[in-house]
Amino acid sequence: MNQGSRTLVEGFTASVERFPDRPALEVEKRSYTYRELKEIASSYAAALDACATAEGPPLTAIFALRSLPMFAGIAAALLRGHGYVPLGRAYPPDRNESMLRQTGCRSVIVDRDSAGQVPAVFKSIEYPVTILLPELDDVSAIAEALPRHTVLGARDIVLAPAYAPKTPSPDSIAYIIFTSGSTGTPKGVMIANRNIRAFIGFFAEHYHINEHDRFSHAFAITFDGSVIDLFSSWLRGACVCCPSQRDLLNPSGFIRKHNLTLWFSIPSLAFFMKRLGSLKKGNFPTLRWSMFGAEPLSEDIVHSWLKAAPNSEIDNAYGPTEATCAVTTYHWDPVVSPREVHLGMVPIGYPNPGTEVLICDDRLHEVPPGGRGELLVAGPQVSLGYLNDPERTKEAFVVPPGKKEIYYRTGDLVQRLVGEGPILYLGRIDHQIKVLGHRVELGEVEAVVREETGVYGVVALGWPMTPSGAQGIEVFIEDKELDVAGLKGRIALRLPEFMAPKKYHLIAKIPVNDSGKHDRLALQEILEADA
Repeated sequence: MNQGSRTLVEGFTASVERFPDRPALEVEKRSYTYRELKEIASSYAAALDACATAEGPPLTAIFALRSLPMFAGIAAALLRGHGYVPLGRAYPPDRNESMLRQTGCRSVIVDRDSAGQVPAVFKSIEYPVTILLPELDDVSAIAEALPRHTVLGARDIVLAPAYAPKTPSPDSIAYIIFTSGSTGTPKGVMIANRNIRAFIGFFAEHYHINEHDRFSHAFAITFDGSVIDLFSSWLRGACVCCPSQRDLLNPSGFIRKHNLTLWFSIPSLAFFMKRLGSLKKGNFPTLRWSMFGAEPLSEDIVHSWLKAAPNSEIDNAYGPTEATCAVTTYHWDPVVSPREVHLGMVPIGYPNPGTEVLICDDRLHEVPPGGRGELLVAGPQVSLGYLNDPERTKEAFVVPPGKKEIYYRTGDLVQRLVGEGPILYLGRIDHQIKVLGHRVELGEVEAVVREETGVYGVVALGWPMTPSGAQGIEVFIEDKELDVAGLKGRIALRLPEFMAPKKYHLIAKIPVNDSGKHDRLALQEILEADA
């Protein structure tokens, strides 16, 4: 580990000095060394600095996806001493505009494929913004459409070999990730350099990442899982291998072609690979570590993955954006782990070094050993809170009775096995509903349906909803050919009548949100449309 680095930019520049000719990035069918990546990023940074005003926060927005400007743009933001703000190409213009307004970004780096959306996103931004499109020679049409803004293209970029990186405070913002807000307005989670460095330092050490490693990049940068492979690689001189959107349709081919040694994704992607028949015996011999996170990991996927990656170990990671990527880790042990699986799902494990956890009731008192409750997290990874929203920050970041430090309320329902056992993830607190007066955890219904069908894509919803709770439960299953009659009989043997789904919806593909998770709101809209 680069022991002296307390910020992301220090970790990156230290690797540039140590491994200038090692590959830092493979994207769009080309490889870039650490020296090359820093040179490109420095030229971006210098171009933006030349047009910078004294106004505005030290934040640079990145409007790009799986491209050189995305990665070099992030590095450029860090070299400027800025935090970065990822925008989403798949987002509606109003959402990106809202994110820009909330952050007050005065500079944005845009790749070629996002350029067409620039006028719609920026036309209503009143304050001047410098917009850099490094892949376009002619930006005159965009500049004409946005007269109050400064629009720069490839011709405005010059090499800046003498560019001096600016090192921010460890307490400064490293990045802001926006998550869905209950009010409909996205809320920005502020991650400080010290937060992400605490996690990345642990991660790089735990997995012994070195300059010979080749790490997947399966997440979009609007999701905080993306920072794990990116910054742990750049801390240790490893290479980030970014698949194209087409590669994600055949991720197994990408793993083999690029000789990946480290893999990190949501379990759904592994399940997709299994359905394609890609998890064949010995298919991924170069993988030495495989990590999954962001949603429950099934035991079935673990066994299938280990057959395909016989030289790999598997970890299940858990953590909310507000506590910087992952705060607990579970290592799969072929002897012990099968006994610790709950309803077919792998535990989320044990707290990372420096992380403190509490399992609490609704009054924030710790539950007895073996009890169920909300997971609260404290430690160096707990973020600065929500951008420009002290009220919601105060609600979510609390000091429980008898404690002195701030804990983040995850909203996740968990249970710790008695003794030294791992933490089990049971679902969201807000996915606990009442059906005919009974409390029901929808995650438990989903787990039973997954076990009985062997299908990973399962979402249970209370429906129809009334002021006193749900009249019943309906389930969406990602399998158009399933024998529903046979499934109903098996479910009746395992769940009480009030928990047994009243209706099953077979669907070719369960919609997902921009984090890659099942979009429960979209499914609820389907139920409302059918009502």
